[in-house]
Amino acid sequence: MECIVCKGLTEKKNVNYILDLNNTIIIIKDVPANVCTKCGERYFDDDVMENLEKIVNNLRTITTEMSVVSYKENVA
Repeated sequence: MECIVCKGLTEKKNVNYILDLNNTIIIIKDVPANVCTKCGERYFDDDVMENLEKIVNNLRTITTEMSVVSYKENVA
């Protein structure tokens, strides 16, 4: 896949997805992504984005300042 930002090539990697949601920091570890080898831009497949959305929606009710979860454990 070609990066739309810099036209570099991407490679599959697992990355951390970090989100600030209503004063709660959510970190989802080991998320599969295509990452540009030149500029670092990250691209997520549609199914990965759907899973991320489900994980985040499940964490909305938790009243904590920070949550760290594993992508693989929450998708299985």
